[in-house]
Amino acid sequence: MKKKLTTEEDYRQRVDRVCMYIREHLDKEIDMRRLAVLSAFSPFHFHRIMRAYLKEPIGAFIIRTRVETAAKLLRYTDLPVADIAYRVGYDTPSSLTKSFCKLFGISPKMYRLTKNYQMMTTREPKAEVKLSRAKVVEQEPKTVLYISATGDYKKVDYSAMYMRMWEEIKRQGLFSAGIEHLALYHDNPEITAEENLKCDVCIRICKPAGPNGDIGVKTIGGGRFVAFTYIGEYCKIGAAYDKIYGELLAEGGFETRGNYCFEKYVSDPRCTAPEKLKTEIYIPIE
Repeated sequence: MKKKLTTEEDYRQRVDRVCMYIREHLDKEIDMRRLAVLSAFSPFHFHRIMRAYLKEPIGAFIIRTRVETAAKLLRYTDLPVADIAYRVGYDTPSSLTKSFCKLFGISPKMYRLTKNYQMMTTREPKAEVKLSRAKVVEQEPKTVLYISATGDYKKVDYSAMYMRMWEEIKRQGLFSAGIEHLALYHDNPEITAEENLKCDVCIRICKPAGPNGDIGVKTIGGGRFVAFTYIGEYCKIGAAYDKIYGELLAEGGFETRGNYCFEKYVSDPRCTAPEKLKTEIYIPIE
């Protein structure tokens, strides 16, 4: 009987399948949508999972693989630089030179002349992350006040938006038990350019409400989520996502579904030390 793969083994095989495809098609244009289909990961989560396993964005992996393959051809063959450029997917030798210099600090021609040149790249040290064990939850639909924001998630003025919505809560008499501070993220920062990132800063309410200017009212969908509690500074929460997508989802046997992630802010940052802030991260799963 064929042994059934664990989810972690399955994830690794799917990542490896994508990497193999990339290496075998360096001379072609590589379509991210094709890679997502090949991986069988949800398109919404594909980039995060690949980054978590590769320890770099998929786009950076493709560039690095192209350039490292070019370096091998420079070292072990006499092919002209132009031919090598085409073999690894660059339209012109100058495009290869630009990527080669950016990654290794030396031009292809100079590398060929000094074949004993030691290439070194640096990686950021892995950050320590405080995360709770995974908890599967069924979320009911939530009615929220929200303000949409566009741009770098790290530069969104969440506090100002929450203050404005609290003024609206007071104006409409919406205060009640069950209020929650949330943020819904519609885009993945590893896919979408910073200036195009979109999120909704939300406050869950339990009474009927109306919109007012850019403060809207909507119902966000429920469903099955896996929740993790992160303790630490908001600015370092990206490391938590890396750990979730790179280790914890596979270890728990979870399969993501195509929907937004959201965060629930449990602590009050006005009276909580940054390193003790508690955030609940919700990832949609099948």
